[in-house]
Amino acid sequence: MVIPFDPVILWTDAFIYLLIGIVIAISCYVRRHPHLVAPWRRVTHSASGMSAFTILLFFVSIGILDTIHFRPTIESSSHETNTQTFSVEVLSLLDVIATPLRTNVEKTYSAPLSAYLYAKETIELPDGGQVREFARLTFGGAHLVNPETDHRQDITIRSIKGAGWGLFAWSIIIFSITIWLAYQNKTRYWQTQQALWRGQTETPWWAIFITLNVIIVLSGAVIALATHYHVLGTDKVGQDVLYLSLKSIRTGLVIGTLTTLIMLPFALFLGIAAGYFRGWVDDVIQYTYTTLSSIPSVLLIAAAVLMMQVYIETHPDLFETILSRADLRLLFLCIILGITSWTSLCRLLRGETLKLREMEYIQAAHAFAVSHWRIISRHILPNVFHILLIAIVMDFSGLVLAEAVLSYVGVGVDPSMISFGTMINAARLEMAREPMVWWTLLAAFGFMFTLVLSANLFADAVQNAFNPRIRTLPLKTIQPAKLTATQNTISVKQKNIPSI
Repeated sequence: MVIPFDPVILWTDAFIYLLIGIVIAISCYVRRHPHLVAPWRRVTHSASGMSAFTILLFFVSIGILDTIHFRPTIESSSHETNTQTFSVEVLSLLDVIATPLRTNVEKTYSAPLSAYLYAKETIELPDGGQVREFARLTFGGAHLVNPETDHRQDITIRSIKGAGWGLFAWSIIIFSITIWLAYQNKTRYWQTQQALWRGQTETPWWAIFITLNVIIVLSGAVIALATHYHVLGTDKVGQDVLYLSLKSIRTGLVIGTLTTLIMLPFALFLGIAAGYFRGWVDDVIQYTYTTLSSIPSVLLIAAAVLMMQVYIETHPDLFETILSRADLRLLFLCIILGITSWTSLCRLLRGETLKLREMEYIQAAHAFAVSHWRIISRHILPNVFHILLIAIVMDFSGLVLAEAVLSYVGVGVDPSMISFGTMINAARLEMAREPMVWWTLLAAFGFMFTLVLSANLFADAVQNAFNPRIRTLPLKTIQPAKLTATQNTISVKQKNIPSI
C-alpha cells in the first residue's frame, strides 16, 4: 500500500498526544465517581465560564489541526514505480485546510481586504514610460475588473453570503443539540428549546449558543472573504497575516500546556514535602525557591536559551528539517519556563500543607502509625487538589503572555517558528514605517487577547467551583419536563429526569 505522505511526529506533537490521552483517561475516571463530578458540574453553571470554554475549544481545535504533521510526496524523476520521494517541507493538517492562505503570497505589504499594495512603486508603462502608483495584488482582489467601483460591493456581498452560510450551520448545530437533550431527558423538542433559551437549565446553554453563533457566523464571513482577499492583510514578505495568526495559536497552546505540566511535579512534590516534613527539608526548599524568585526569570531563561541555541547550531546533523530544529527549541523553552516558574505554586502548596498537617484526622493517622506516603496520598493530596487545579488554569494565560514577551526580546521561540511573540516583534519595526503598518500588531494582539481572556474567565469559573472558601449560588434545578394541562410552564422531577 502506497501512502501519499510521510507521517511526522515532533517532540511537542508527542507530548500533546500524551496530554490528550491523559485528559481522556482522567475524564473517564471522574465520570465514574460522583463526588468528583460534582465540582465540574458547578463549573458548567457559570455563563461566562461556559462561553469562555466554547472559545477555548475553538482555539484548541485549531491547535490540534496544526499538530498533525506529515511530509507530502513529490514527483520523482526516477523510473521506479515503487519508490517514493517526500518533500523536505513539513506540513500540518491546518496547512492543508488553509492552502490558499499559505500559498497566495504577495510581493510585500497590503492592507486588510485591499486589492492593491500598501506602498507606491514604479511601474513600467507599455510605451516605455514609468509611473509611480499602487500596484494590483497578484491574488487579493484579482477577480475584480474595476476595484475602484466593485471593491466595496464585492466585500459586502461575500460577507453576507458567508455569514448566511455560517448562520445556517449554526442552526443545524443548535437543532442537533436540542434534539439530543430532548432525547436524553425524554421531553418534547419545543419544551427543551424553550427551557434552554430561557435559562431554565443548570447549564447555561443560551450562553453557549450565543458564543457559537458569533464564532460560526464570523468564521463563515472570514472564509468567504479569505478565498479572494487577504482578510488581515499581508506582512513584509507578502504572507497572509490571518494564516500567521492561526499558526501562532498552536505555539501559544504548547507553551501554556507543556510548561504547566513540566512545572507541576516540581511544585507539587517540593511544596507538599516542605509543608509536611518541615524542619531542614522545609528550610532547604524555602531557600531554593526564594533564591530562584529573587533572580529575574528573564536572565535565567535567556542564559538557558543561549546555551541551548549554541548546542543546536553546533549539531545541525541531528535535525532533518527546519521545523524539527525549531520544535526542539520550543520544547526546551517549555522546560526552561517550567523549571523557573514553579516557585509561586510551591509556596501556596506549602502553606496549605502546613495547615492540613495539624488537622485532627492527620494527627490520628500519625497516632495509628500510618506511613507518610499513605497520609500524603490519601489525605494531603486530595485536599490540595483544588489549589492545584486553579493554579494550572490561571497560570496558562500568564505563560502565553510570557512567550510573547520572550520572543519580543529575542530569547523566545526560533525565528522560523510563527508565534504571537514573533509577530509582535516584527510589528515593532513596522509601526515606525511611513505609512504605518498596523494590522500585524492588531491581529496578533486580538488573537492573543481573546485566548488569554477566555482562559482567565474559565479560570474564574473553575476557582468558584473548586475553592471551598467561596460560597457559590444555589444551583438551578428547573429542567425541561412534561407540561401540565393547566400550566404552560416546565415542571421538574429530579428523581426521574437528569440535569441538562
